[in-house]
Amino acid sequence: MLNILHTKIKIIEIKMTIEELIENFEFLDSWEDKYKYIIELGEKLEVLPEHLHTQEWQVKGCQSQVWLVPHKQNDGTIHFIGDSDAMIVKGLIAIVLMIYNNLTSDEIKKLAINDIFASIGLQEHLSPSRRNGLEAMVEKIKHYADVL
Repeated sequence: MLNILHTKIKIIEIKMTIEELIENFEFLDSWEDKYKYIIELGEKLEVLPEHLHTQEWQVKGCQSQVWLVPHKQNDGTIHFIGDSDAMIVKGLIAIVLMIYNNLTSDEIKKLAINDIFASIGLQEHLSPSRRNGLEAMVEKIKHYADVL
């Protein structure tokens, strides 16, 4: 059901550790610069093929349109690709995928994502609707971890 190998998606990743992500946010002085950085991260995401922009992959609870597509790999880890119609949200997807990509279902469920978000200041600098959307993305990823 959730196997997307037949779609011929070229998987690319933003190669960065969580620690490097936190350091990059600490290096930037203003939230204007941090928002620009978030947008830059989103620009590095592979474009989700148009045929995967469907309700099946859509994340409910986001003000913008967001799609997350999982792929369980042979080693038991899950790789996600995602897209949005909003630049900042696309950057938030990039951050979420940097954190969750290539983890096992158990690792995904145990990850203290809110601690990471707090370390980079996301929770306090996002509008309520973006915070809700970010939470919806995390919940969708945890759902996929449960069913894969």
